[in-house]
Amino acid sequence: MRKTLLILWRIWFYILAALPVILLFPALALMLLFSNGYRHVFWVARNIWAPLVLLGSGFWIQKTNTFPKEEESAVLIANHSSFMDIMLMLRMRNTPFVFVGKKELVQIPFFGYLYKRAAILVDRSSSKSRYGVYQRAQQVIQKGYSVCVFPEKEYLDETILLNPFKKGAFKLASEHSLPILPLVFLDCKRKFPWYTTHGYPGSLRVKVLELISVKEIQSKTIEILQQESHQQIKNTLLNDPKKRALEAIEVWKKTVRG
Repeated sequence: MRKTLLILWRIWFYILAALPVILLFPALALMLLFSNGYRHVFWVARNIWAPLVLLGSGFWIQKTNTFPKEEESAVLIANHSSFMDIMLMLRMRNTPFVFVGKKELVQIPFFGYLYKRAAILVDRSSSKSRYGVYQRAQQVIQKGYSVCVFPEKEYLDETILLNPFKKGAFKLASEHSLPILPLVFLDCKRKFPWYTTHGYPGSLRVKVLELISVKEIQSKTIEILQQESHQQIKNTLLNDPKKRALEAIEVWKKTVRG
């Protein structure tokens, strides 16, 4: 019975995620035809789509500390362990930012069309595509947008707390002199993991770590920024009083053994 309810819950999530995209598709596609149309698309995604999916799935956001003022563009990074990470990230910042995401998602009907025109796409198997990210990011930054990157190399293994980071986000920050804002999603791995075997609704806690300033970035190598950011996010997950991410790993192991 529990497995059935979990599957039905996931199906409901997909319906909630897809329905606004389908209903609003003509308006959103039209907005993206204009040079500054993304601002309006972002507003819809942040204020309509994300809250609908979160609340409709039984989740609400809890910020665990004070977030910095949004005075400048930045590179946003976070751990990535759930579909809900996208919704959470959208709710964390009022000013527009653009996701850097994998090219394969353009195959999703309706969403893929919008995604292709709204996000910075990268084909991880192509060095040319990876290089093109920096050119596209330059255009985005010139419009005053921030950039969001989930830097983990792989993230579908439920037994790993935090995968190693790719260099892209840190190279992007260094080349464009942008500060880095690390966020930690504390509950998503336990409450809405990639697989349908476990999870439950409730609050999703978000913690913001100290902003890495442009001066700090310029004084460090990309490798050091990469390693330090990884360690900071990992330590935050390890030191979480509720230890939800660690709990998720144990629950997954029991599920696989069972």
